[in-house]
Formats: sequence, structure tokens, C-alpha cells
Amino acid sequence: MERRSFLKKAGAGVAAGAALGLTACGKSETAAPASAPAAAIHTGLPSIQWRMTSSFPKSIDTLYGSAELLASRLREITDGRFDIRVFPAGELVPGLQALDAVQQGTVEMCHSCSYYYVGKDKTFAFGTAVPFGLNARQMDAWIIGGGGQELLDEFYGNYNVYSFLGGNTGVQMGGWYRKQINTLDDINGLKIRIAGIGGEILARMGAIPQQIAGSDIYPSLEKGTIDAAEWVAPYDDEKLGFHKVAPNYYAPGWWEPGPVVHFFVNKAEWDKLPKEYQAAFRAASREAHIQMTAMYDHKNPQALARLLSQGVKLQNFSNEIMKKAYDVSRELYEEEAGKNPAWAKIHAEFEKYRKSQNAWFSVAEGSYDRFMQSVR
Repeated sequence: MERRSFLKKAGAGVAAGAALGLTACGKSETAAPASAPAAAIHTGLPSIQWRMTSSFPKSIDTLYGSAELLASRLREITDGRFDIRVFPAGELVPGLQALDAVQQGTVEMCHSCSYYYVGKDKTFAFGTAVPFGLNARQMDAWIIGGGGQELLDEFYGNYNVYSFLGGNTGVQMGGWYRKQINTLDDINGLKIRIAGIGGEILARMGAIPQQIAGSDIYPSLEKGTIDAAEWVAPYDDEKLGFHKVAPNYYAPGWWEPGPVVHFFVNKAEWDKLPKEYQAAFRAASREAHIQMTAMYDHKNPQALARLLSQGVKLQNFSNEIMKKAYDVSRELYEEEAGKNPAWAKIHAEFEKYRKSQNAWFSVAEGSYDRFMQSVR
């Protein structure tokens, strides 16, 4: 990708955003809230207080903000009767134990990524993202219209939770590297901060995955303890300053093509809710889901332009690396299907849906995108 080309297009995009009345936080100053009036809720409904633990710190404001939006909308719709208090990662429970807290009834709900829990069962990955899986729009299509929600509900039921869409970052970036990664030989021995199935695939390619908390990534890169790290995308990555010590920024994050974030709710607590509150929750969660993707799509181009202006080297993974990673992912999925019935059931349906979606997107979206990327 050409740096000058991106900067030119990004500048035009920022101007267009300003013309639409977007504030610095990406919110429209004229848009009306998409919530029902409080008067629509029967005054005889009970007052309910829940706690929601997030897997994200407040500093990751776009991710964390979706939970705050859900809580705010519910208070607005119910005239404060349904009140959910949001807690950042670590305040009640560690971020990667959020689902466990909901499952055990310690809190009523959480805002988290399903694939954080692949250590329990790799099938958890399907709720968020699998390498070389569906992009953000395709994930919405699968979950909402393609039977994905039903498959996930059956699986999550084993863990005493219901799931609701709670955001999507869009395809993520491939991470920050101290040195250029051009060939498969460059992957061999690479110490990279990455978790989950993506890390397992890279390990099979010769890399050495490291699981490091977000606060420890920068010093590890700076000292050379690790050679590379993946996080999210330009807006969040910029905050953590990775570009100062690892200037090579790669795309795409093939391990996270369309990662969904979920609101997980304890089954018993959900079943006790009045149907009016359940309906309000569904509406508010769907708004929060849509808002996250829109905000990342708004913020990422501007952040990437700023990073490029500071000398960041934007590059794509070579076709050799991409093809090898894809082939390894296929091998891993077949192995898992042979020993994990839950994985096998969802994977079979997921793969059929992916092929159908890819065929359709190549006709309309793909051809349009290719043309627009070719013009100046």
C-alpha cells in the first residue's frame, strides 16, 4: 500500500466527516437517540440493578464504550428502573475471567470476547472470530440470519449464559514488528504477542507466541523481549505507542477478520426479567453493537494517517505467508473437528456459510472495492 495514497484519501475522508457534523469522538451532534420514550414502559415494572464486568479497560474507550451505551440506553428507556452498573476489567474480576463470573452468578452479565475462552473449548472462537473466517458484515449475516445465533446459543447453554451481539471492531491489523517480515523464514523463531487460535497457527509456522497483558507489551517490544505484537487497529494501537519501537505495521489481521464482542448474561437472571426489559435490552444491545463498528470505521483512518505521518511503514503480508497460514488453519480445523463434536457441528455450517458469503462479496463488494482502490 502506498503511504502517500492513503494520506491523500484519509485527508479527504476527515473533511467529509467534519461536513457530516461528527465531533472529535465520532458522535453526531444532531442525531436523535435511538431509544423508546420512558413513558412506553409500564410504571408498575420493578426496579432492577445489575452489575456488568467488562473485559476491557476504560482507556480502550470504543470497546468499553459499548457497555456504557447499553447501560445508558436501558436507564433511558426504563426511566431508570433497569440499572446496569459497568465495571472495567480488573475492578471486580480479571478481564479474561469475565465469562466465568457470569457463569457462576457472581455478576449478572459481562461484555467480553468469546474467543478469550478457547482454553476451555476451541469452539468459543466461532462467537468472535476464527482465522480466515467471516468479516464483520458476514458475521452479522451469519449470526442474525444464517442460523449462527441458534448454534451459538446451544453451545453457550453449556456454560449457563445467553449471548447478545455487543460490537465488532471490523478486520483488525496484523501487528507491529521490529523488523520486516517478508518470507516464511522471517516467521521462524519470531517472538510475537498473540493469543488464541491465531497464535497456534503461527506456532505451527515456527513462531513463538507470547501471551502478554496489554500494559506489558510496549516495554517488552522496547527491550526486545518480543519481536512483534498484535493488538487491535490504528485507533487503539496509537494510544499504546507501539510505533515508537516497532515501526513496521502489517495488514491484514487474518486471525481476526470480523471479531464480534458479546454481552453474556446469566441464564437465570435473564429468565427472571420482565418481557418488557428483555425487549429493551435487545434493542439497546443491538444499538451498541452497530455503534462500535461505526466508531472504529470513523476513527481508524484518521489514526492511521497520523501514524503514517510519523514514519510508520505500512505493509501487507506476502502472499507466501498468507497462503501458508491459510493452509495451516485448514489442517488445524480438520484436526479439531475429528476430536471435538461441538467444534465439528458449528464448523461444518460455518464453512458452508463462509463459502457462500465469499462468492457473493466477490461479485458486488469486491469488484466495487477493487475499483475504488485503483482511483485517485
